[in-house]
Amino acid sequence: MEKLFKDTEKLAGWDGLNQAAELLQQGELVAVPTETVYGLAADARQPEAVAKIFHAKGRPADHPLIVHIADVAELSEWTTTVPAYAHTLAAAFWPGPLTFILPKAPHVSDIVTGGHPSVGVRCPSHPLMLALLKQLGTGLAAPSANPYKKISPTTAEQVLYGLNGKISAVLDGGACEVGLESTIVDLTTDTPRILRAGPITRQQLEAVLGCTVEQPKQHSEAVSGNVKAHYQPNTPLLVLPQAELLAKLHTANEKTAVMYYSEQVALQVQGQTLLTLKLAADKARYAQSLYYALHQLDQSEANEIWLEQPPSDDAWSDVQDRLARAAYR
Repeated sequence: MEKLFKDTEKLAGWDGLNQAAELLQQGELVAVPTETVYGLAADARQPEAVAKIFHAKGRPADHPLIVHIADVAELSEWTTTVPAYAHTLAAAFWPGPLTFILPKAPHVSDIVTGGHPSVGVRCPSHPLMLALLKQLGTGLAAPSANPYKKISPTTAEQVLYGLNGKISAVLDGGACEVGLESTIVDLTTDTPRILRAGPITRQQLEAVLGCTVEQPKQHSEAVSGNVKAHYQPNTPLLVLPQAELLAKLHTANEKTAVMYYSEQVALQVQGQTLLTLKLAADKARYAQSLYYALHQLDQSEANEIWLEQPPSDDAWSDVQDRLARAAYR
């Protein structure tokens, strides 16, 4: 039976590190900060603890998790094969927002991998998370710390909004620096494949590897985030090209929330009685604030969120991917 907590404890940064480690060693769930989003962590070597993640999130059991490790040297503890280009990519991008898919080691529980023969592994760059991993001396299975298919959290407060009472604690490490989930690259084949767009782009991977990296627009591989409806606010979200949004603004009312980044829309919404939120035109800053902004508007009195479609070039592929799933109906 799922254990319920009256309130989830909020642990303050470095002062809460030891308590977070103790709870994880005891098989409890602790939401932890990473540079991408907050993760819902359990000791990856404790199958019973990992199973609690699925109950707390309402996540299907066949949806695999990512194991977070403290150093590239630990890769061999979780996989049977570590190709040379995994070391090349790790040297360039770890610690950082890049996940490898590799054949799983025999001891890795099917609960972690969703019954699949491969495992996702990454080394996060958040200093508090790295310190926790080093103190524990094990990997942490940690999907995003939110109810399944809902907006990923980038602050401890957003974790509590979605999971309060369902997990033991959240370790507060401040706002996430990157704000979107990691790039997932499949290294089980001769040609690396991006299975989830993320902050590390195909061009960056190809520049380091000196070879082609595939990036299918759609695929059926079982990896985190690969469902049509995901990252969704409770409030209906419409992603609209700029011209369509400008034409539609005259129908908006005080219950309409508008998210935008361009000066054209900024000029149009000035003086209107709307809920408005301007995002940066710079891609990295836009991505860092996207989920935070969606959370803010989702907790407002808005009955609909209209979002100006961001640029469509490759650098924005992770943003485009998340918004397509967030707006899917």
